[in-house]
Amino acid sequence: MLRCGLLGERLVHSYSPQIHSMLGEYEYKLYEKSKEEVVDFLKNGEWDALNVTIPYKKVAAECCDEMSETARILKSVNTIVKKDGRIYGDNTDYFGFCEMVKKSGIDVLGKKALVLGSGGTSVTVCKALADMGADVTVISRSGENNYTNLDKHSNAKVIVNTTPVGMYPNNGSACVDLTLFPECEGVLDAIYNPLRTALLLQAEDLKIKNLNGLYMLCAQAKKSAEIFTGSIIDDSRTDYIFNKLSCEMGNIILIGMPGCGKSAIAKELGKLLNREVIELDDKIAESAKKSIPKIFEDIGEQGFRKLETEQTAIYSKLSGKVISTGGGCVTVPENYGLLHQNGVIVWIKRDISKLPKDSRPISLKSDLYELYNRRKPYYERFADFSIENDQTIEKAALKIVQLLKA
Repeated sequence: MLRCGLLGERLVHSYSPQIHSMLGEYEYKLYEKSKEEVVDFLKNGEWDALNVTIPYKKVAAECCDEMSETARILKSVNTIVKKDGRIYGDNTDYFGFCEMVKKSGIDVLGKKALVLGSGGTSVTVCKALADMGADVTVISRSGENNYTNLDKHSNAKVIVNTTPVGMYPNNGSACVDLTLFPECEGVLDAIYNPLRTALLLQAEDLKIKNLNGLYMLCAQAKKSAEIFTGSIIDDSRTDYIFNKLSCEMGNIILIGMPGCGKSAIAKELGKLLNREVIELDDKIAESAKKSIPKIFEDIGEQGFRKLETEQTAIYSKLSGKVISTGGGCVTVPENYGLLHQNGVIVWIKRDISKLPKDSRPISLKSDLYELYNRRKPYYERFADFSIENDQTIEKAALKIVQLLKA
């Protein structure tokens, strides 16, 4: 069996083994090596083919006996194989980014494109964009074109982020404000955790085509697997892996009126999908060291909403969870971006006459029909889709699973 793997300095959060398990019948291990170990490992290690990630792509290029034309121009290698005792290097990141552009539907031909960042990924992206006919400008912190003179580039049509700004765990930040670019037609972000960075959330809000870096990761892995095995893999495999990972990485977030069944459905989803369930009201109570009714009594609804947003910001960063929210979470606009950044939001609907009021401070003092009519526009704004909880909890959970698969 081919001995393959990923070489890097820190690889604990890598999705590569999971991706390559769907691409071929070969061993795929993670090889964490220090800067002092890497050259000896490349030259003498027991491996047949490797992917190489930061910070060793240039070192890998220096160790190659021969390289593809793309790798030679970029002076950067992320895929290597041993052939008759010699090391051959290629750069499949270039292929991955080109496929990402195609997937996004963004037309770059003849368009002014700003590439944010000047590191190794930027170099690859710039060449790919130029080869696709874009007019490329690099924005860096200290170069001629930097973040203090973005007004010179307000006519940019395409923006690509290659920096780590906005990447987990530092979610919520962006290098640029897209409103500075009124002609922008497309935004790409090399980051894939979270699935929607602050930059992509703004692009989505402005109705600008956008895509995260997960497709680039999957496409370059597919190309690497072809080089590893010498076989052709159908392009549809990239879409399959991208869709599967997007679903697995994304949270399932439940919203809806108090008493609609969110907590019970969340527990059932956790069992069905083997996912951790996070009850935001429980996290708020734990953080405040008091019950939800006591929080309302002490600091009122406004104080409670502040605590709710704080806990939403913490737990919505995570991946692959089931998150049950409080009934009024949707009334705070900030919570939409927090929840949407890394998940699918499901509105649980239930006949208002069947909603219980016990231990629910707002429900106890409200007319539920009037409360629902006030909140309905918020539920509609937040939800990616909705289901009726009108039968059993098990059936409601199955509805959600079926919709996610579809």
